[in-house]
Formats: sequence, structure tokens, C-alpha cells
Amino acid sequence: MRPWGSYTVLDDAPNHKVKRIEVDPGRRLSYQRHAQRAEHWFIVSGAAQVTLDGVVRELHAGEAIDIPRGAAHRIANRGETGLLFVEVQHGDYFGEDDIERLDDDFGRAS
Repeated sequence: MRPWGSYTVLDDAPNHKVKRIEVDPGRRLSYQRHAQRAEHWFIVSGAAQVTLDGVVRELHAGEAIDIPRGAAHRIANRGETGLLFVEVQHGDYFGEDDIERLDDDFGRAS
């Protein structure tokens, strides 16, 4: 468990990692960026508020967005039900230490 919800790693290989991520109602992940990976988010259920380099947009079930390497990004669940999305990471390295937190609701910003 994380303070915003939970995730499960579905696949972990040298050039990609796939996660199933659940975000609790009213919660959001850190505003962050990665130096060594890009991400693709596919919304499975719920409504997502995605911030990508300062631009906010809404995504719903069946929609997706690409997060380029180095781009500042965040996903939030502004709904009253859970948000479920699949994250596909592609790059050179997938460790948690490749997270530069720019803003965080839980005191973990760099």
C-alpha cells in the first residue's frame, strides 16, 4: 500500500515494466519526472485528471496518454470511486530512485 492507493507489477523485463495501479478517491501521485524511462498510461476504469508538463486534462476508461522521458507528470483521482490504470514503462532503468518528486501531498518531494 501507498498513501494514494496501491500497485501490482504485472511484468518486469530488462527493457520494460508493466504495473496495475489503483488510486483511491481524492488522492493523487507525486508530480514527478524520470530521467531513464518513458511511460504509457491506459485508463481501465474511473476518471483520471492527468497533469503533463503543467497541462491538465481529463481521461476516462479506454483512453490513454504517453509520458515522455523527462516530462513532469501526475495522475489524480478526483472521482468518488477508484481509479484503475495500467502503466507501461519503457527505457533503460525502472528503479524507484529514478523518481524526481517535484511536488508531493505526503512530504516526499525532492
